Amino acid sequence: AVRAELCEEAMRLASLLRDRALARTPSTLALCALFCLHAARLPGRVDPAGNLSSLMDQDRSRWNAKLTAEGLRLLDESATGKEASPYHLEAAIAAVHAKARTAAQTQWSEIVELYDLLLRLNPSPVIALNRAIAVGQAEGPARGLQELHGIEGRQRLAFYPFYPAAIAELELRSGNADKAREHFGLALNLARNPHERRFFEQRVQSVFS
Repeated sequence: AVRAELCEEAMRLASLLRDRALARTPSTLALCALFCLHAARLPGRVDPAGNLSSLMDQDRSRWNAKLTAEGLRLLDESATGKEASPYHLEAAIAAVHAKARTAAQTQWSEIVELYDLLLRLNPSPVIALNRAIAVGQAEGPARGLQELHGIEGRQRLAFYPFYPAAIAELELRSGNADKAREHFGLALNLARNPHERRFFEQRVQSVFS
């Protein structure tokens, strides 16, 4: 119900934006595009059993096609200014995901390039983390791990469970089961709510059982 309400709210905001000429600045259009594209994926973030589902594992047929189309349209419309804002780049990244019919078809190298630009405008350990994950998909787990361990200010991710989880996934892909288990354990200990805890528990069970 909450996911449906958020999708409806995204559509309402997009409609308001269409009707208010003064609000149609490139940055505002890009922000609304970002909101629509993220809201479109909400139905797939939780599986039918109520468990969190990673982006790689989501059933993309459950994504909201109407919101995706509106987000892509707004992103195209936002490309009228002289400079790209962080909202433009974040929406462009979301658009690359939205256009991929399957996780395997995602243009990860394009996402890495967009994150490179975003980091210049808005340096952040979380953005660097997302970029490193994309590098791992585009260039292999060894390169991804190198980027993860080299994140500037990574101490700020000390209590963020998805940092050790990202390391665990790449260690697993590298064939280092012991290191993967160790970092999945760290992620589990850092889980901030029951949904995250269950997600990491299931990941450990599926990999090491």
